Amino acid sequence: MNKILKPLKKLGKSLYDFVDKFIVTPISTLVYKIGNRLGKEDKLEKLLNRPNFILIISLIFAFVCFLIVDNQATTLVNNEAEILTGLPVNLVYNSSAYVIEGAPETVDVTLIGNRSKLYLARQLGESEVTLDLSDYTDEDGTVRVKLTYNKTIDNLKYKIDPTYATVTIKKKVSSSKNITYDLYNMSKLDDKLSVKSVTLSKDSVVVRGSEEALESIASVKALIDLSDEEFTSAGSYTLDNLTLVPYNNQGEIVKNVEIVATNISATVELDSYSKKVPVKVLTEGKLVDGKAISSIQIDGTDSSSYELTIYGDEASLESIDSVPVTINVDGLGNNGSKTFKVTISKPVGVRYLSSSDVEVVLNFDEAHQRTITLTDIRTRNVPNGLVANLADIKDKEVQVQVVGVESVINGLSDNTSDIEAYVDLTGKAAGTYSVPVKVQGTDSRLTYIVTKEISVVLTKQG
Repeated sequence: MNKILKPLKKLGKSLYDFVDKFIVTPISTLVYKIGNRLGKEDKLEKLLNRPNFILIISLIFAFVCFLIVDNQATTLVNNEAEILTGLPVNLVYNSSAYVIEGAPETVDVTLIGNRSKLYLARQLGESEVTLDLSDYTDEDGTVRVKLTYNKTIDNLKYKIDPTYATVTIKKKVSSSKNITYDLYNMSKLDDKLSVKSVTLSKDSVVVRGSEEALESIASVKALIDLSDEEFTSAGSYTLDNLTLVPYNNQGEIVKNVEIVATNISATVELDSYSKKVPVKVLTEGKLVDGKAISSIQIDGTDSSSYELTIYGDEASLESIDSVPVTINVDGLGNNGSKTFKVTISKPVGVRYLSSSDVEVVLNFDEAHQRTITLTDIRTRNVPNGLVANLADIKDKEVQVQVVGVESVINGLSDNTSDIEAYVDLTGKAAGTYSVPVKVQGTDSRLTYIVTKEISVVLTKQG
């Protein structure tokens, strides 16, 4: 009996010491301090000396502690739900023999359980959803298979959305496809550089996938990134392990195929092509009556002598003879001169201009007129498969009124090659048409006036 009572007495004493140390003593001290502040020490001292008072305070404190602990325990015990979105689906199948189509890439999983279990599940991480097709072959065709979740916590329920996946199993076949290349991040390449040539280490690769997928591949492209840090100057560069991407006829990436390739590389030859061309100042609008442009200066140099250096690929630069800039002169001419701050736009194919912001000065003087007879009217934009001819040979000549300052128009020769008369036949079908004659000249200081229509016959090529 003593052996039983002895541990109980020891436990009771421990509980008494705990209550006395952590409940009674702190409460007594607190009440004493409050009384000391309020100046009512005698009354509080008498109150504290009553055993029942301390007991009641202790019971109240214990009850409050019980409510707090019970509330927390209820929170941890009650079931809650948490949704894990976008979990990747792990496909288990014979990837060397089959192709799986229709399998979801990601799913959502709802976990149901008490808060402590959900917390533990979050801490463990590495949640995985599996679609096991290891027991299926291409002979099974379309199958409906349940997805599973690697539940790692006991008593934690889960629901996968979608629960089932309907997939198609196809036999994997192989086919050889030619490789081309595609350049991207062209804007990241130094503006003074251009790609001269690209040579791939292989001209074909083996692609594996379903028969339908392989038939839809129109091209396999090796992607060459021109933002590579090595591309700093003209020269030859080698890029290894290029990314290969299969595309269909619509330019879309063909998915669910495998490209069998070992380190496809490319040799990229960079060069710096440049060319000097004049800036052609074009005007729009109408000067005041009786005025014309006497001279044009660009950055203090006569426009006929001013040149820009343009950079780009060789083929594009070959077709560029000048860089145009347009200035509105409507209502100008009375002030003697006008200065413009102009930003020059890069023509198509040009990557860099030696100067893009220039100052253009137009000088004005009294206008004079001169009539010039042109003996050749050209045709432009003749539709494919048609031939244009004049209905009357007399229409081959046209008189043009040229307006400019005296020194400029006197410098023109009769029937000058600097002025071209033409008719625009855009959108015409076979037949006879009366079309207006237009004039275009190379000198922006001059204005050309023509008021004539000619008859043109369009016939099919024999």
